[in-house]
Amino acid sequence: MTIALASLAFAIAACCAVVMGFAIQRGATCTVAAMEEIVHERSWLRLLGLAEASLWVAGGLLVAQALHLLPAMPPGYPLNRWTVLGGALLGLGAFVNRACVFGAIARFGSGEWAYLFTPLGFYLGCLSVGPLFAAGAHTQLSEGSPVLRAPAWVAWPILLLMAWRLVRQLRGGPGLRDALTTRIWSPHAATTVIGIAFLLMLLLVGAWAYTDVLAELARGMATRLSARCLLLLALLCGAVWGGWTAGRFRSTPVSAPQLLRCLAGGVLMGWGSLLIPGGNDGLILVGMPLLWPYAWVAFLAMCTSIGAALVARMAWGRPH
Repeated sequence: MTIALASLAFAIAACCAVVMGFAIQRGATCTVAAMEEIVHERSWLRLLGLAEASLWVAGGLLVAQALHLLPAMPPGYPLNRWTVLGGALLGLGAFVNRACVFGAIARFGSGEWAYLFTPLGFYLGCLSVGPLFAAGAHTQLSEGSPVLRAPAWVAWPILLLMAWRLVRQLRGGPGLRDALTTRIWSPHAATTVIGIAFLLMLLLVGAWAYTDVLAELARGMATRLSARCLLLLALLCGAVWGGWTAGRFRSTPVSAPQLLRCLAGGVLMGWGSLLIPGGNDGLILVGMPLLWPYAWVAFLAMCTSIGAALVARMAWGRPH
């Protein structure tokens, strides 16, 4: 690839990162919010929306493979006790933080500056737990992804479903101008945009999740660091744009309790992500679309951990 084409690909990927950040903020996309919706409202809309994002990425990967456009995919990892423990820690950290790694981006986009300390805590968690667990937990699987071994025709039902979803959004939802000013997007609308934007980024610059950058940086293994940091900056700018245009941006001073909560939650999520390995952004947008069992089990353990913590908090708060 020539320098000009590489620069164009990165510029498009950066625009996709901005759109992704915008959609995360507008949809208030967060695994903690999804579990709160289940526990308090008995609704599964947000969680199904997150699963739908994985479906869009999976379908796009199949199409890209059929067209010989698929870049090298990340390897899979074994399913073991570290997977479950890591998922539980990821969920506990998200509960303490009051937002998962997606939700932290959305909160930052609303002007809650304390959530800048969540990535710092995540990095510190990866830095502290790495020497103890990373070597044993990261044995890569030799076989390829089950999705990429599927026949090409499997992509067609997913593409039809994706086309139906997009047409439904365009016909029944607001226009572009209204979408930019609508305060809250539906979970399905937000996660559809997130999934498609991430898929385009994956095809243009390879698999990318901001938690992976922090984990690799802590282990001294980060590659293309400057480019990936620029994508993270674009993601944050998109989130702020989403909060600002919706009138939801309120600059919130950082208090000591908030700072400690975000740091502690980030550390716990860092520990969990290194044991799995992967943060919930990487699990939802990379591991789960590739149908790696460890990713699905880790995400289930994360959701179970958050749900159990929410139920325990409700029980603790009840008058006796």
